[in-house]
Amino acid sequence: MEFSEALKSRRSIRAFSDKPVRQQVIDEILLDALESPSSSNTQPYKVAVAQGDVCQQLGQELLSRYYKINKIQRQPLPIKLFKALTSKAMPDGDYKPILGKYPGIFQDRRIATGKGLYKLLGIGRGDKKARDEQMAKNFTFFDAPVAIFIFIHPGMKYTALVDSGIMMQSLMLAATDKGLGTCPQGALGMWRTPLEKHFDIPNGYKLVCGLALGYPKEDEIVNQYRPDKLDLNEFIISTKK
Repeated sequence: MEFSEALKSRRSIRAFSDKPVRQQVIDEILLDALESPSSSNTQPYKVAVAQGDVCQQLGQELLSRYYKINKIQRQPLPIKLFKALTSKAMPDGDYKPILGKYPGIFQDRRIATGKGLYKLLGIGRGDKKARDEQMAKNFTFFDAPVAIFIFIHPGMKYTALVDSGIMMQSLMLAATDKGLGTCPQGALGMWRTPLEKHFDIPNGYKLVCGLALGYPKEDEIVNQYRPDKLDLNEFIISTKK
């Protein structure tokens, strides 16, 4: 693909086919991602790549935790507090997700994106069951055959997060160029413990998020969704007059 074509055709895929991704293709995508720039070439990131049985087992473990925590959230406050203290389902990720409302304009954009997605899927605003089921698909990676988890070394402070974001974009564009789809998922940063069962994570590295990788399922309407982007007037900070 031409670069612009890859950039504009990339989107978050939420329905993957069961077609396996060859190891050579995964390696090529990861090697492309390693061409990314980083602060003083520190490259303060590592990835854990889940495939096959490991991918399926992780998906079931994460899904189980999601259902448990979702159930706890619906309990009366005293029971909720007790369950939160005794349940192993509580998030134990290294970076806590934003809970509740996002600040200011970001909440408006978040709501607009959610509304657009659910409208496309025919999920009504009051259909909590359908919404929960759609959210649950995050934790089985939307049936992708590969899940990639991103770790950074916090010794590089905020630059590690910047560098990992650049690397992820390179990875996603490399996958797009090869006809694969991806979905970056902040939700996959909620639980670290299940990953420690399957991967020898180096000391000090912190889990940031995850990313689903595979071939998009054909004729799935959810894969057509593309939320609105900022226009240039909103994007550019104007000069003082």
